[in-house]
Amino acid sequence: MWESTVDGRVLHFSLAGINNQNFIMRDDETGSWWQQVTGVAIHGPLKGRQLKAVFHDELSFSIWKRERVDGRVLKPDERIAALGNRYEADWELQVARMRVVQGTDVDKRLAPRTLVVGITVDGKSVAYPLSALQKQSPIIDVIGSVPIVVMLGEDNRSVRAFERTIDGRKLEFFRKTIGPANSDRGPFQLIDAETSSIWNFEGKGANGPLAGRQLKKIFVLEDYWFDWRLYHPDTSIYAIGPQ
Repeated sequence: MWESTVDGRVLHFSLAGINNQNFIMRDDETGSWWQQVTGVAIHGPLKGRQLKAVFHDELSFSIWKRERVDGRVLKPDERIAALGNRYEADWELQVARMRVVQGTDVDKRLAPRTLVVGITVDGKSVAYPLSALQKQSPIIDVIGSVPIVVMLGEDNRSVRAFERTIDGRKLEFFRKTIGPANSDRGPFQLIDAETSSIWNFEGKGANGPLAGRQLKKIFVLEDYWFDWRLYHPDTSIYAIGPQ
């Protein structure tokens, strides 16, 4: 997600095509082409310019709706809505048949279309396979010199990441499920080992000594491995710990 203003001028974008299986956006004002995943103009008068990123979450609608009761929803295109689930299913089938970008399948550490959660902090990039997160959430890690925590929501699909420091103190988190015994799904709480404070999925202290405190959010991008690696060639991959 990007701001649409460049040098104080509001640009209006439309879909121009697909490059490396990413959308190419064309602005009406200058005719420049912009790469969706990087926000960089790759062709036209504004070539080389960079759009300013807008922080966003990777959430399911159910979680977003619960957190943003007064939030607005983009009205669906009536022609697409009439197709029901067919549009999404057809799109996924078409994408699955596409060849990955030549050369991006050289790194065999992951299959090209493995879904990863990509994070860049302190000049370092790490790819967290979604399957690893679904087995081991939260993940406690350090990227560069920054201690972080990556977690899935109760839907086992939405994902967020935060710096896990408060007032310079590193916190270690573990997950406590609220529900039937031995259940790893449904509502949960995060508890830090240092103060036993309870934290919610928004990274906010809900109870205990750190109630009301907010962990600093970290930008995450859910992407295919081949695409993440293309734009982050020095990325490492998180390896899941013993289960």
